[in-house]
Amino acid sequence: MLEIKSKLKVRRAAYQVEVRGRLELPFEQRQKSRQRARLASGEEVALQLPRGELLRGGDLLVASDGRVIEVIARPEQVLHVECASPAALARAAYHLGNRHVPVEVGEGHLRIAADHVLEEMLKGLGASLRSIEAPFEPEAGAYAGGHRHGEEPAHGGRIHEHGEAAHACGHDHSHGHDHDHDHDHPHHGHRGDREHE
Repeated sequence: MLEIKSKLKVRRAAYQVEVRGRLELPFEQRQKSRQRARLASGEEVALQLPRGELLRGGDLLVASDGRVIEVIARPEQVLHVECASPAALARAAYHLGNRHVPVEVGEGHLRIAADHVLEEMLKGLGASLRSIEAPFEPEAGAYAGGHRHGEEPAHGGRIHEHGEAAHACGHDHSHGHDHDHDHDHPHHGHRGDREHE
């Protein structure tokens, strides 16, 4: 079986690269570093990428036989979110962020995976919603800047970021999975007054 263990690290525009296969995956599968899949040709491949590696549409992978394989973000059912004003859109993004939902940010819109509960919440915020089929590419910038809970991503590879306001305001974590906050936040006073003596 063909094995894929690494991304092509050079910039695509820097060299003439001959793509000799396409791997089409929805976002959920593009988060899994170890899995079996099939190329568009039907050939089975074993992905064995470094843990936590997230695949994006357009990424190039190197197969065990030297072939370069292009990752294609397979269109999937997503919720397209628009609001009457930039402030309303920012408010919708804030509430989705509070629930650690992967969000794709576009010009004047947000996109999330289809979810009835979130759909009702967004309607309550006055958002205009459409169910469409499109490639789903959520934001990745926060993944690099947050702090990990020290776990293999069981819920989509997302790193939970908690600002001071979230802790101070009793941030609601009741969104479908438990958290174990063992890590230290000295600036939040979680370790007692001894920090400040």
